[in-house]
Amino acid sequence: MYLESLKLLNFKNYDAQALELSPKLNCFVGKNGMGKTNLLDSIHYLCMCKSGVMRSSDRILVRHGEAFFRLDGIFKREEKRENIVAKIIGGKSKIIERNKVPYKRISEHIGLLPVVIIAPNDTQLAMEGSEERRRFWDSTISQSDAKYLKNLLIYNKVLAQRNAYLKSTRYLDESLLGIYDQQLLAPAEYISMKRKAFAAIFTPIFETAYRKISNDQEKVSLVYKSKLLEHKLETLLQETREKDKILQRTTQGIHKDDWDFRINTFPVKKFASQGQLKSYVLALKLAQYDLLYQKKIVPPILLLDDIFDKLDNDRVKQLLTLLVQEDFGQVFITDTDENRIEKIIQLFDVDYKKFIVNRGQIIDNA
Repeated sequence: MYLESLKLLNFKNYDAQALELSPKLNCFVGKNGMGKTNLLDSIHYLCMCKSGVMRSSDRILVRHGEAFFRLDGIFKREEKRENIVAKIIGGKSKIIERNKVPYKRISEHIGLLPVVIIAPNDTQLAMEGSEERRRFWDSTISQSDAKYLKNLLIYNKVLAQRNAYLKSTRYLDESLLGIYDQQLLAPAEYISMKRKAFAAIFTPIFETAYRKISNDQEKVSLVYKSKLLEHKLETLLQETREKDKILQRTTQGIHKDDWDFRINTFPVKKFASQGQLKSYVLALKLAQYDLLYQKKIVPPILLLDDIFDKLDNDRVKQLLTLLVQEDFGQVFITDTDENRIEKIIQLFDVDYKKFIVNRGQIIDNA
């Protein structure tokens, strides 16, 4: 699977741009702030129906002064062409089309075009709160399991309703709270089961990826943490109901799950060096890629955003060796150093294209 061509209209700092792409390696080169990351983000949006680098609303993705954006991508998937169009109209209305037919539910598109993005802010996976880690796992599992995504959407909707009700009045109807509790049980059970199974499969893949990147310098591990592994959610919700009333939010459930990241048996957040931290999250993303490849059969698109500035020479060499030797599909790389990217290209005995990016314009390509 790969992206043959890409068109952007009013997306971030691009007014209108069209690119014909290599099925293997594409390099976007330019100074910071020119729009290299925006190109990667447009590809991520076509695959996942959302930005891969921003958590804010889609409105912020529309070019300043404009009322809409449009992305067009022609993907080659299993010998068939898929024409995917993403549109934001009036800053609010989101439309995703597959071969000129709009999806009734945007969630139906997730998983058709698997994608992995590796970016400088990935260290938030280890350094920030549990929400970042849940987002990573949910994104990975959802791309290979449509039922998981469906249950996640149901759970989050009911959770939002329950939390809104807890905040709405001091005089709560116990029977209504009980209804919300019952509606949470089935999706939570499925999500918890899938996360547990996923962790068992993902962990050895991750450990192997880290050994390759670090040249087996450290031992790493990760552990899925959830109270639902030992307790039923129905019991937890009953036990914490009074606490929930006081705090006006749901304090138990799969939205509190987390993953414990360790290096040489110590917490990554407190004891990892900068190089170890970056290698850890890079291994997480490469393991995500490998697992999606196994689940989806087709190789995901790999987006590498400015990662060579963030690693020392030895770890860069290990990463490049991994990219060359392993069976990766289409790869997109951004870099500020044109000379460095040329050296990288020479290591790939594959078809490639290089694009020079300047202020939202492609001014040259080779």
